[in-house]
Amino acid sequence: MLKAAIRAQKAEITECHVYTELAKLCKDSHNADVLRSVADAEKEHAAFWEGKTGITVKPDRFKIFKTVFMARLLGFTFVLKRMEKNEGTASKRYAGLIEAFPELEQISRDEAEHEKKLLAMLDEELLQYVGSIVLGLNDALVELTGVLAGFTLALGETKVISLAGLVTGISAAFSMAASEYLSCRADGDPRAVKSALYTGGAYIVTVALLILPFLLIANKFIALGITLVTAVFIIFIFNYYLATAKDLNFRRRFLEMTVISLGVATLSFFIGWLLKNVLGVDV
Repeated sequence: MLKAAIRAQKAEITECHVYTELAKLCKDSHNADVLRSVADAEKEHAAFWEGKTGITVKPDRFKIFKTVFMARLLGFTFVLKRMEKNEGTASKRYAGLIEAFPELEQISRDEAEHEKKLLAMLDEELLQYVGSIVLGLNDALVELTGVLAGFTLALGETKVISLAGLVTGISAAFSMAASEYLSCRADGDPRAVKSALYTGGAYIVTVALLILPFLLIANKFIALGITLVTAVFIIFIFNYYLATAKDLNFRRRFLEMTVISLGVATLSFFIGWLLKNVLGVDV
């Protein structure tokens, strides 16, 4: 029981330091205040446990470093939501200790509600533009997988395919960004420029990743296979991030985007073969 109490104490003081460090990273004063508020609550819980164990416990420095690093890379909202899902709130952590410490029942209930409310208050810029990112990412995945699949049978060398794909992809990225800007301006959205940049940026990054195999590999069918695997990987990573950060259904969104992207690629592959034979073109 003492070991379990010490583990709970270590978890509380570690999370106190995690929230404090994340608050220092926040440029937004609102988000920083939210995180500091959570840190103060965790500090109080650590003090409660210290009163029970009579031991001063040091935080897990590696976990603090890892969590802060991931927050720099992926954003603090994603990291905090992942912590909540993987480790659970104090209500789960204290499950085996409530019998020995009855006061934990109220503490864990209050903390669970408190943390959820605070996390719901977080407002991160990246998530404000998630609609624009989805637009650019989804269009690039569907269009480029289809285009590259069609070019694979319609055209010959991988360099020709990659050239055609790059021209198509870059042009489409500019077109999508311009359309997003005009759409936002028509709706009176003051964030039109940023929305366009997020849409175009997501499109360009996706285009680069999908065409890369054709630039590195001479066999066009192997390159296409790697491109399709890359597309599924991008869909997986993005939907996992989005589902975690915004509490969405990961499996449904992942399967939906995968089926659409690969379905369009398969259809385009056979259209490329058909047009090549009908038109008698051999490039």
